[in-house]
Order: sequence, then structure tokens, then C-alpha cells
Amino acid sequence: MEVWYAIVQFFENGGAFMYPIVLLLALGLGVSVERYVTLTLARKRNRQTWEKLEDLIRKGEFEKARELSNKDNSAIAQLFASALARQGAVRRREDIDRAMEETLMAIIPRLEKRTHYLATFANMSTLAGLLGTIIGLIHAFTAVSNADPADKAELLSASISIGMNCTAFGLMVAIPLVLIHSLLQTKTTEIIDSLEMASVKFLNAITERAAGDAAPAPRGGGDAPMPHTPVPRRA
Repeated sequence: MEVWYAIVQFFENGGAFMYPIVLLLALGLGVSVERYVTLTLARKRNRQTWEKLEDLIRKGEFEKARELSNKDNSAIAQLFASALARQGAVRRREDIDRAMEETLMAIIPRLEKRTHYLATFANMSTLAGLLGTIIGLIHAFTAVSNADPADKAELLSASISIGMNCTAFGLMVAIPLVLIHSLLQTKTTEIIDSLEMASVKFLNAITERAAGDAAPAPRGGGDAPMPHTPVPRRA
């Protein structure tokens, strides 16, 4: 209970600007939890879908891979669906690569959505703490100017300690939000890198398959000699 009373006392001594900082903390935690769960599930679904599609692509069973990617709603399935739709009509690597790039450009904003708010909330909480401290000091100096000279030093030190609570609380909110923002950015980058790697593997598989289909079939029975046609002599 003593810890709880100390927290309440610390909050009350911070002034009115403690409430906006609490609101920023709540918003930051909400965004953090939502983004962490979303990115974790997206990474898991991408891995599961890739394990299913990789074998089909390597075997050249593009029709089955196309049906599977159309039924799946993961990011990597959407990436392969656009590529497989183009692969059915066009064999050129550049066209398939362009289609996958367009799809990836639409996927990346969904992965990065709302993560940048955490950095904004961290900056706002720091600034709100500083503003609350400055306003508290202004009120403190105003009150001390009208106080008895013998009590000025005591009143000033007490007012400054109270004003610093707001700055301290703002930093206590900002530092975790910055760390969480960095963590979520790292997870997002890993997912994007995995999608790019999967697209390269898919293009390589397409190229190898196309090269195998274009290779001419061997004539005759292996290394059997070609029949010799005699050339007629001139009379």
C-alpha cells in the first residue's frame, strides 16, 4: 500500500500536465500491443504459407500454388498470387518481378501502419513534461515573490521538486515508447526482408523451370551415331 500511496502522491504533485502524459501512455500501450500482435501473427502466417508454397513451386505445380495463394490471406500469399496470375500468361522474369514489386509496395504500408505514432507519443510526453515543469516553476516563483523572506528558500525548493515530477513522468513514459518503437520497426523490417527473399526464390524457380521447358529434347537413343547418307557422285 505504501508504494501505491507514493505513486498517487507523485502523480498529484506533478500538476495538471500529468493527465495528458497518462493519455499518451495509454495510447502508446494500445498501439504497441496491437502492432506487436499483428506483426507476430503476420510473421507466423507467412512462414506457414511459405512452407506450403515452396514445395509446389519447386516442383513446378504452379496451378496448385495459384489456388492455394488465392485462398490464403497472408502477405506472402498475396505476393505470390499476383506473381502466379502473371506467370500464367507471361513467362518473362521482368514482368513477374514488376507485378511482385507493385504488390509489395501495397503490403509494406500495412505492416508499418501506426508504428510511427509511438515516436510521436514519446516526443509529446517529453515536451508535455517539460511544459508542465516550466509552468509549475512560473507559479512557484510568483508565489515565492509574495511570501515572507524567511520562507522563500523552503517554498522555492519544495515548488521546484514538485515541478520536476512532471518532467520525470514524461521521461518515464517516453523511454519505453522509444524502445518499443525500435522493437516494432525491427520486426517489420524482418518481415519485409523475408518477403523480398521469398520473391527472389520464386523468380529463380520460375526461371529454372522456364529454362528446363525450353531445353531441346535429346534425339535418338542417347549417344547413338547419326545415320550416314551417301552423297551421289557426279557422272
